[in-house]
Amino acid sequence: MARTVARVVVDALSELGVRQVFGVVGDALNPLTDALRTTDGVEWVGCRHEEAAAFAASAQSQLSGALGVCMGTVGPGSVHLLNGLYDAAKSHAPVLAIAGQVPLGELGSDYFQEVDNDALFSDVAVFRATVTSPDQLPQLLELAVRNAFGRKGVAVLTVPGDLGDRELSTDRPARFSLNPPVTRPEESAVREAAALLDRAERVTLLVGRGARHAREDVLALADRLAAPMVLTLKAKEGFEGDANPFQVGQTGLIGNPAAASALEDADTLLLLGTDFPYRDWYPEGRTVVQVDTVATHIGRRVPVEVGLVGDTGATVRDLLSHLAAPAAGTEGARDRSHLEKARERFEEWRTGQARLADPSHDKGLMGRLRSTFDNRSDCIRPEALAAVVDRLAADDAVFTSDTGMATVWLSRFVEMRGERRLIGSYNLGSMANAMPQALGAQCLDRERQVVAFCGDGGLSMLLGDLMTLKTHRLPVKLVVFDNRRLGMVELEQEQAGLPEFGTVLDNPDFAAVAEAMGIPGIRVTEPAELEKAVRRAFDTPGPVLLDVLTNPDEVAVPAKPSVEQGWGFAVAKVKEIVRSHGDDGTA
Repeated sequence: MARTVARVVVDALSELGVRQVFGVVGDALNPLTDALRTTDGVEWVGCRHEEAAAFAASAQSQLSGALGVCMGTVGPGSVHLLNGLYDAAKSHAPVLAIAGQVPLGELGSDYFQEVDNDALFSDVAVFRATVTSPDQLPQLLELAVRNAFGRKGVAVLTVPGDLGDRELSTDRPARFSLNPPVTRPEESAVREAAALLDRAERVTLLVGRGARHAREDVLALADRLAAPMVLTLKAKEGFEGDANPFQVGQTGLIGNPAAASALEDADTLLLLGTDFPYRDWYPEGRTVVQVDTVATHIGRRVPVEVGLVGDTGATVRDLLSHLAAPAAGTEGARDRSHLEKARERFEEWRTGQARLADPSHDKGLMGRLRSTFDNRSDCIRPEALAAVVDRLAADDAVFTSDTGMATVWLSRFVEMRGERRLIGSYNLGSMANAMPQALGAQCLDRERQVVAFCGDGGLSMLLGDLMTLKTHRLPVKLVVFDNRRLGMVELEQEQAGLPEFGTVLDNPDFAAVAEAMGIPGIRVTEPAELEKAVRRAFDTPGPVLLDVLTNPDEVAVPAKPSVEQGWGFAVAKVKEIVRSHGDDGTA
């Protein structure tokens, strides 16, 4: 018996090991969702917003390396997928989006809800096509999946509403060939890079996500070069913890002074598997060697002396074989003072941060002095919340974080030790990603702890999909940094010398909202209640929303604050105080 278009698609997804498809049902998708209904092992996860569905699919792909799948129906349903798909594209996650379309005979007629999907997805997708005949399958589907994996991005397959239940005249099983190649740079380039590194006196590594699979090789290289290791946010997973004696944390706005100094003090930088985009944080005038699998990434952010295009693990092993060996009878050919200095600064910074994260910090002399300026309402410090979650969360927990201050506190206080995983919108920088990404992550393994660091602005933007967690009984722990602000925007305004404007949020009691949705909600307003509340949230079965009222005036000092930033912040605070007094009628 010949199969329908919908059956061919769903059978292929099952063969590929897809376990969930995320989306919102709709007329054009009915044949596809009916095929899912009758297929064992592939679950339809109905979301409240297609953007959440795309975020969930992207998270699954990033965590598993498998294909993430989402669906949106005709017109608005497909449009709503866009933001989540852009996040997948910027994260290089293989995702297949199946988009509904008006009946084939109505294409181009400005039919009700008609949108040109091929044009709509032209920027976000590495492959896009509209099925115009059943006999284009399964080849068109094979092309979509191969492009998603081969080009590490989003493929969009549009299915008109009257094609899903039509049969193929010639049927065959879908065939996928998905073995990724391992590339290596030319030996002459490796020799040149090794000679340059041998001549260098102070090398610092900047390590990114593309090096995570080569952890042991990268550690061996850091040891050989006596090099401190600065991590991008995505490299926290895999390179943090006491088992790495070279790492000094992150640079950039979310980073720390030790990492910034490690870059500044180096004469040579070695970039491994990162396309770190913030040019202002690269020191000028350094010799740079870059390793990346994508040739167009070489030299995109900073001038490069030697570029090595290839797999990070294979390239690092080649470099190790060409570097000069330590002299016989010595502990090493290199002076290790650069590494030791960076590590000492990093440990000093960590000690200071630990003091800030102590819930009783504001009761001490220095804490009371500080709180008179930045925490007069005695709200819970976000550092303390992040530190307690880090201490109590499982060593194999999956963390997601909303873009903004929630990511800052996770970056500084949550260590990706053990088998912890980390997902966020760290390339697109979208709001509202943490909860739907946690949804996708929890669907992969309902027994594994999943913790979402939610900003109050981010959570409220896609609040409806709390119901998806409840409906599917997904035990995600939502930790809400409820500072009643768009905190990162406030910080940006104040650093520029502008008074805070438009960032104040009129929030509900999020714990009460969760309770109304059938999800246990816990609200925390006092520092002394914090640890008990976090324990209760983690010990409660099923989804839980922990609403913690954090200090809205907390300042996240950049790794290397400039005089201009400090002056701008001071001017902004004066303007805010004057405006506040004026509002009260006291000035």
